[in-house]
Amino acid sequence: MADPTVQQLPTELNLTPLVADGRGWGLGQSRPIMDWLTTFHLASVVLDPYTNESSWILRSATRILEQFRSSHARINFIVTAGAEDARAFLGPLTQEYLVFCDPDRSAVKAMGLTELPAFVFTRVDGAVAAKTEGWQPKEWEAVADAIADVTSWTSLDIPGAGDPGPFSGSPALG
Repeated sequence: MADPTVQQLPTELNLTPLVADGRGWGLGQSRPIMDWLTTFHLASVVLDPYTNESSWILRSATRILEQFRSSHARINFIVTAGAEDARAFLGPLTQEYLVFCDPDRSAVKAMGLTELPAFVFTRVDGAVAAKTEGWQPKEWEAVADAIADVTSWTSLDIPGAGDPGPFSGSPALG
């Protein structure tokens, strides 16, 4: 029986990956969230490429995601833009990470986010096990700890050297 205190993502939520094709970068096949969760949990950093707040956290976010690269969590970015703007914002990171494009912000809405950037941990059962919004380092560390607990992995200390000071995020719905 599902825990009523844990937020479940709707099974009809689709995630669309950014993919390279012969002509450049575009959108791949959109698939239901549960297709992405068949084997691995999702450790997602959700960004709005049109705001300063998301750009301020990019270096820290990649450092945090790297900690979980070989764990049982599929590390990824969810970018609230189409393929071209997501590629422009992330640059070479699009070649290193799974990137989902969410231009209509349906994933943002389903996750109940009100501020971006955000860090969201979704278990294989579709439950949002932990999340935080804006950049509050100790809250990001709590999400990292939740990922480490579930995946039997090692967490990390946040903030790290070079991380920005705490700040509120921008409105998640634009």
